[in-house]
Amino acid sequence: MCSDLSAIMSERRQLLNLAYRLLGSLADAEDVVQETYARWYAMSQSQQEAIESPGAWLTKVASRICLDLLGSARARRERYVGEWVPEPLPEPAEWRPGDITADPADRVTLDESVNMAFLVVLDSMTPAERVAFILHDVFGYPFAEVAEIAGRTPAACRQLASSARRRIQSSQPPATTPTARQAGLVRDFKQAWAAKDINALIGLLDPGATVIADGGGLAPAALHPIEGSEQIARYIVDLAERSPGNVTILERTVNGQPGLVAQQDGVTVTVFAFDVDGGRIKHIWAVRNPDKLRPWTAH
Repeated sequence: MCSDLSAIMSERRQLLNLAYRLLGSLADAEDVVQETYARWYAMSQSQQEAIESPGAWLTKVASRICLDLLGSARARRERYVGEWVPEPLPEPAEWRPGDITADPADRVTLDESVNMAFLVVLDSMTPAERVAFILHDVFGYPFAEVAEIAGRTPAACRQLASSARRRIQSSQPPATTPTARQAGLVRDFKQAWAAKDINALIGLLDPGATVIADGGGLAPAALHPIEGSEQIARYIVDLAERSPGNVTILERTVNGQPGLVAQQDGVTVTVFAFDVDGGRIKHIWAVRNPDKLRPWTAH
């Protein structure tokens, strides 16, 4: 039984990775994984032993819980104050000590399927599209298994994944900016911000750039997107002028890519994710909702 328990628990990381990509929220992903295991342990031993592949069973249950949550997310978003941005992830070395995901076996793997631009596109999809695409294209599940989870035919799931793929391709040009160049742009942005240099900021931003902030009604944040390089530069300089002296801006990896973190007295108050295209910053996502910053706040 011990080896069975070990095999069951070894699925945790896979489930967390799956649920985070499906929901864009680490907190919700953790809840889904806990609920999935609760359902497993609610069964009798004979019921558990009758399941041929516990890993497949756990994946199916977790995916269906996520599908239900995605279905109700629209109503929850309507009540959300301001813009909603996916929950940002720190690099593995910086998970908050004592966090539920602090175990190295329990962290979300950082790859291109968790960068912020990718997650934002996923969030624009229907729940069925998102589930079909993530399960098949990211995790490699055959459409027959995806169909069983989604409650649709394999052909319908193939179409859903294809539609999702087109959305990704049309909204995300191929990554042409090397990570080192991205990091350099983010560093230059930080320096121009500190210097309150509007012209330098404008030069780093794409003319059609956007800033989207997420305070969730729990922290001050712009309620609507800020568009255009000049408007953004003025907004950033205004932030710098109003910022208290005990705020420090640090370069950090955010969802696997170069980003910035603002700390006040050692507590993370904002995480900035960037999307770079054509050598300029195209999108900035500023997450200020404290509920989404738990893994970033050291104790």
